[in-house]
Order: sequence, then structure tokens, then C-alpha cells
Amino acid sequence: MTRWVVIFRDMPQMLDIRAKKELRDAHVAYAKAHPELLIGGGLKPETDADFCGALWVVEAENKQEVEKLVFDDPFYFAEYRTFEIFTWGKLLEDQTARL
Repeated sequence: MTRWVVIFRDMPQMLDIRAKKELRDAHVAYAKAHPELLIGGGLKPETDADFCGALWVVEAENKQEVEKLVFDDPFYFAEYRTFEIFTWGKLLEDQTARL
């Protein structure tokens, strides 16, 4: 299994998508239904700023599985959100991260 990081970059219009409760709820339910999405969350340039993107850490066999996970997410709108996928190796592999 390979560990991957997905970095999303949002256009300002994505804030309107984030404001829709039904889409947020669907996005959270989707994340809960996919244990391969180990952790994720929105990104802001400052604590009191608007969201400008997101980050996921995913375990999957290949990049295509990660792409499918992104494309099927109810929060993915290609016209308002771009993403990059990277393989990721964790420093201090023998330690568990607690967040």
C-alpha cells in the first residue's frame, strides 16, 4: 500500500459550494465511508481567513485509485477546484501521529 497526499487549491467560487449544508454533509459522509482517506481537512492561509483548499492523506495501491476517490467526492467541482497528487513517505515511520 502506498501513502499519497492530495493538495486541493480552490477558486473563490468554491466558498459557495462549502456553504451548502447538503453538500458538506454528503462530503463528510463520503469521507467516513472511505477508510483509505486517513485524514483530511480544509486549508486557510490564516486562522481567520477563508478556506483556499484542502489536504488529504490517502493509502491506496495506485494513483488511479486516489484520482477516483477525488472525482467521486461530492465536494469535487472541477471548475472550482484543482488538485495535485504526490506519493508521501512519513518521517519517523515507527511513531504514531496523534491529531
